[in-house]
Amino acid sequence: MAQKCVHQGCGKQYTDPDEVCRYHPGPPVFHEGQKGWTCCKPRVLTFEEFMEITPCTEGKHSTTDLPPKVEKKETPADVQAVPVAPTTAAPSTETLGLAAAAAGAATQPPPPQPESDDDDPSLAIPDGRMCRRRGCGVAYKAGTKRGGSDADPERCVHHPGAPIFHEGSKGYSCCKRRVLEFDQFMKIEGCQTKPRHLFVGSGKKDRKAAAGGDGSEELLDNVRFDFYQSATSLTVSFFLKKIDKTRAVVRFTEQGIALDLPTTDAPVPKRYKKQVSLYGAIDPAKSKYSVLGTKLEVVLAKAVVSSWPVLRSDDRPTGEIFQVARAGKVER
Repeated sequence: MAQKCVHQGCGKQYTDPDEVCRYHPGPPVFHEGQKGWTCCKPRVLTFEEFMEITPCTEGKHSTTDLPPKVEKKETPADVQAVPVAPTTAAPSTETLGLAAAAAGAATQPPPPQPESDDDDPSLAIPDGRMCRRRGCGVAYKAGTKRGGSDADPERCVHHPGAPIFHEGSKGYSCCKRRVLEFDQFMKIEGCQTKPRHLFVGSGKKDRKAAAGGDGSEELLDNVRFDFYQSATSLTVSFFLKKIDKTRAVVRFTEQGIALDLPTTDAPVPKRYKKQVSLYGAIDPAKSKYSVLGTKLEVVLAKAVVSSWPVLRSDDRPTGEIFQVARAGKVER
């Protein structure tokens, strides 16, 4: 009779007690937005990436080992920040007000849509591949006949919503149950049922991960960015952690920036490649950039003293008009 392994990072159904189990012996840690395991080094930002961190230890499956307690270093992403008294900006710095808020909202990439609601029948499913839906935890066994009809359903019980960690409690946005410990969170029963599991989907995710040629790199479509400006320059932050300084490429032209930003993420590094067309002209020789721990910071020297309502040429202006006074100061 098949039994389910309780080791963190495994969770497989097994019948052979001598089968190799790959798991995380240490507890999960959530700190300042990063997620990982205390037993190994990889740190990621999203829950999906956290669930895909490669287990660091090999042993035997178990149905009795108690999971270790969670380190309570969690910093909830949605905790309200303490209000800070407003400060007066320097004369050379432009305060965008409503335009800045609108631009900031526009720079947030939309949440990714599910790539597929069913597996592509033409794709082979690797043995041991876990169902992609949150909270399901079923692994595919090679040679298993797929169900999926009303008469022979596979019954994929899962959570369609996103994980929520708030003030110590943990749960999913799709249902009301909340728990305190991570091992309890992992056991919250799904609230929605589908007749088939989702092991490979359309295959886009796997093809995207292999886009680097050797299957070891993930290409990013978007990253969050923000900017502020004076009359003569504009400072842009592209938020991407662990950029590899030795391989990062930033090229300036009069009307744009060419970015090639690989990261040192493990086990799968990321790469962001983008040609950014700018709203106005810049002086490439006077523009510069810095690679920091959590972002790329670019300082663009404007070719003409002016105020840019948006950063990119394809962004829609918000409608606010800024009048340029003397050099170094922008007024509304």
